[in-house]
Amino acid sequence: MQEQTLGRRARLRAQTTAEIKAVALKHLSEGGPDAVSLRAIGREMGMSGSAIYSYFETRDALITTLISDIYTSLLDQVEAARDAVAAGDVAGRIMAWGHAVRAWSLANPEGFRLIYGDPVAGYQAPAGGPAPEAAKRACLGLTELAAAAWPHARATQPDTGHQWADFSPALAATVREHLPDLPPAAVALALRLWGRMHGLISLEVYGHLGPQTGDPAKLYHAELLDLVRSLNLTPENS
Repeated sequence: MQEQTLGRRARLRAQTTAEIKAVALKHLSEGGPDAVSLRAIGREMGMSGSAIYSYFETRDALITTLISDIYTSLLDQVEAARDAVAAGDVAGRIMAWGHAVRAWSLANPEGFRLIYGDPVAGYQAPAGGPAPEAAKRACLGLTELAAAAWPHARATQPDTGHQWADFSPALAATVREHLPDLPPAAVALALRLWGRMHGLISLEVYGHLGPQTGDPAKLYHAELLDLVRSLNLTPENS
């Protein structure tokens, strides 16, 4: 009986936690990151302040959880898109990653803003960042794409003399652990891939691109084609 009671309590707590996060995401969608408030969420759910604080001790704890959940959902989607393309089709895997990032971002604009936009006012991230595992997956995913492209792209890349000291210690350590033969120049390439994918998406999410073109999807696809061709790769299906 005691085990059944504990199991029921755990299920109820999980359900309430999920509802709190769902209401927080609604507030995020309606008013942006600064609209997330534990007291406002509690009022909407009919919970007392003490009750909701028993689930999340602080607003920062809730925001950290939201960032982790949202970032993880992004990585789940882009990794699935990449892995649906044959490993030998490097251009296709890069383009699949890029298109999946855009699709997710347009479907989750407030989530994109929470991860990549201006910092939430007053928010203090925990040591190591709010979503270290998702951030590591993103870092390795892009760097692995750059590593696969590197044998084709190396000859045409600018000789900028990149050294490991040019990157954050955490990034350098992660790459050197998982891809020990990759030179610093290829890590720089991974960051540039990220920048080219992110740039047009950011303009579109923030509403700057729409007034300039009636077909931002075509523009983004052209950017990805230009990106992979700049790496001496030929898309199998352009």
